[in-house]
Order: sequence, then structure tokens, then C-alpha cells
Amino acid sequence: MSKVSPALLAATVSAALWLLGTHAPAEPVTDPASSTPDSIDRVAAARVQHEAAIRQKYHAAAVQYPGEIFLRWLKREAVVELWARNGGGRFRLVFRYSLLAVSGVPGPKRREGDKQVPEGFYEIDRFNPKSLFHLSLGLNYPNAADRVLSDREHPGGDIFIHGGNVTIGCAPLGDEAIEEVYLAALGAHEQGQTRIQVHIFPDRMSGPEWEQYAASEIARRPELAAFWAQLRPGFEYFERRRVLPAITVTEDGRYILGD
Repeated sequence: MSKVSPALLAATVSAALWLLGTHAPAEPVTDPASSTPDSIDRVAAARVQHEAAIRQKYHAAAVQYPGEIFLRWLKREAVVELWARNGGGRFRLVFRYSLLAVSGVPGPKRREGDKQVPEGFYEIDRFNPKSLFHLSLGLNYPNAADRVLSDREHPGGDIFIHGGNVTIGCAPLGDEAIEEVYLAALGAHEQGQTRIQVHIFPDRMSGPEWEQYAASEIARRPELAAFWAQLRPGFEYFERRRVLPAITVTEDGRYILGD
């Protein structure tokens, strides 16, 4: 067997490290759905640390905690809004939580790896109390519309509202904020709310600022006009009434307002 010279070995290792460096992912790719092996009860700890704070926010909004909740995610503004109500009345804004990082561009998510935040009408479909991003709330992407219009083989998935401060297509709120949102969602679920809706919009879809923003984006990507025209009625319905609209998905994947 021939010997490899130290110089050749060093050059080979250096080349391998250079290739790894140049091809390393620019963004973290950790799955928010993954769980850590630790034994810490993060929900119990969150109750100790932040339940008083979220109760105070509910009290300021004149809502009894825990009430029925609704989450609205505004991409351009980079916020997740927590709304709540009691007894089937009008929703009241409890708090706006700022995102600590964003990814993607305006418009829907259509395939795995596009780094996009979805846009549309979703629901929380899982709670992860041991997420690699502290605590996380999973969304039901791809939903019925996405399953028609997104890539059939690789639509992507695992869209979460979570802790931490990094993201690829999710909503990182930081660990302290996610504890409040998680407790609100868990409390609503434990009180019998079976559907916690999460509406994701490109922006606040009303007023002159929206019209100007939408026109500039549609000029670059004309296909957004028809899609945003489906989302806007749902946004405006909630703005006028502070109750959630009934949204139906047609066979061709369009959102329409009403049953």
C-alpha cells in the first residue's frame, strides 16, 4: 500500500473543508416539528413565567382568559396578532407580537424549499411542547387549496409559529412571546375550541397604502392579482365584523367567501 504524503493529505482536507463551507446552507434548516430529548416541562415553566402576563393582556382587552382565540399573521408588517373573545361575541385584539425574522417574498407557498410563508386560511393542527424552537404551534399547510395548486409531489410542510429568532417560512416570535401565545392556544383548546384559525395575509388588505403596495407587487408578478382577490374578502369581512368569515375552497383550489 502506498503512503499518502502529509502535504497531499492536508491539501485534500483543506479542499473538502472549502467545499463544505461554500455549499453550507445560508439559513438554518432545523425542523420546528422535531423534539428535544430533555425532560423539562416547558408548558409548566411557561405558566409560572408568563401566565400572569397573558392574563393581564386579556384583562386589558376586556376578554376573560382563556377565551376563544384567532391568530392573524401579517407578512409585510411582520407581526402575529392574537385575538380573543368570550361567548361567541366579537373578537378583541389582545396583543401584536413582532416576528424576529422573516423569509420569502409576497405571495403563496407553492413548493418545498421555496422558503415561502404561505398565504391563506389555515388552522393549528398540532402542539409541540418540546420543539427545537422551544414551543411551537403547527399549521395545516398544505390545506385543501394548497393541495390543488401547490406542487403535487413536494408542496412542503411544517409551517410553525415558534420560539427562537430564525426561520425558513415560519413565524419566530422569541421564546418569551411564544410562551404567551402557546398558553393562549392551549387554554382555548382545553376549553373546547376544536378549530383555532390562523389567517395569513401579505399585508393589511385595505386602504391606500395597501392599494399602492399591491399595485407595485402585481406589476412585477401579475399572477398575484387573482390570488389576492380571493384573500381580500376574508380580510375585509373580519375587519368590518370582528367575527370570522366562512371560507370555502372550490374544486380548482380557489378561496371563496361563504358556505
